[in-house]
Amino acid sequence: MSIFTNKNIEDALLNSKKVAIAGHIRPDGDCIGSCTALYMYLNECRKELGLERVDVYLEPFGEEFNILSGTEHIRHTSDNDEVYDVFISLDSSSPDRLGFAIKYFESAKKRICIDHHITNVFFADINHVVADASSTCEVLYNLMDNSRITKDIAKSLYIGIVHDTGMFKNSSTSDKTMEIAAGLIRKGIDFTRLIDETFIQKTYMQLQIMGRCLMESQVLLGGKVIVSSIERKVLDFYGASFGDLNGIIDQLRTAKGCEVAIFIYETNENEHKVSLRSNGIVDVSKIAYYFGGGGHIKAAGCTMAGTVQDIINTLTPHIEEQLRAGNAL
Repeated sequence: MSIFTNKNIEDALLNSKKVAIAGHIRPDGDCIGSCTALYMYLNECRKELGLERVDVYLEPFGEEFNILSGTEHIRHTSDNDEVYDVFISLDSSSPDRLGFAIKYFESAKKRICIDHHITNVFFADINHVVADASSTCEVLYNLMDNSRITKDIAKSLYIGIVHDTGMFKNSSTSDKTMEIAAGLIRKGIDFTRLIDETFIQKTYMQLQIMGRCLMESQVLLGGKVIVSSIERKVLDFYGASFGDLNGIIDQLRTAKGCEVAIFIYETNENEHKVSLRSNGIVDVSKIAYYFGGGGHIKAAGCTMAGTVQDIINTLTPHIEEQLRAGNAL
């Protein structure tokens, strides 16, 4: 019985002693879920594949994801010069998205990319990219032998799907996505707790930050665009991390009449992360890609230099052009 439905991936892993797994910078639920799920799956199949060690590299993320097994083994720094037989990139559309783990990608003997972003540039030796999948976790599920998916693996896969579909509300959610979710639930996972603790529940501090961002937001283009931002010094005041900003962009998007929501937060001096969400007319992946980022038609992001106002002024014409083309202005 095959371990992976993609024979090229299975052949590349067969008798590869040391394997590294990494996801994108500022990891989200799909990134964390896919990395932990594959880590556990490879360990389940370690003897058959002839693996000796599997390492996972990710930037630090919110404590709420510690509900997933395998997170305790994740390495958050590149403090060794290990050369891996195989490096697997998950949920990353380009190598620069791998952050500090790029050194292991570059030195690896074989490189595999598993992803679902339409903007993926096919940067590995083996690229398994399913652009119409809801999430990388959905892609992974279809690569795995279902009989080998344990309850803990199912938890990670479910988290990834829930987070990238916005609890099954995003347009990327298909009937196949729902069937996969049902299959994972049949593994015995406590799906209500997983959703509550990683997606819905917020600390009081996170609620304060969200409230501030919503209160200080502004509308542009006749209310078709809503924008909010936060400076690094404000995050420092609250003792917050970038992970504490999860959910703000999705709240902005719910404003009645809004077609595009923009959330901008400062990452370094004169550098900002820009998150974009669309309610249908605007393809934000095109805009993000133009500025060196990527994502999906309705959810994308990029990193931009300049002040917040500079960034807003730069993005607005691109959004306005698409709105006019769609007769929304």
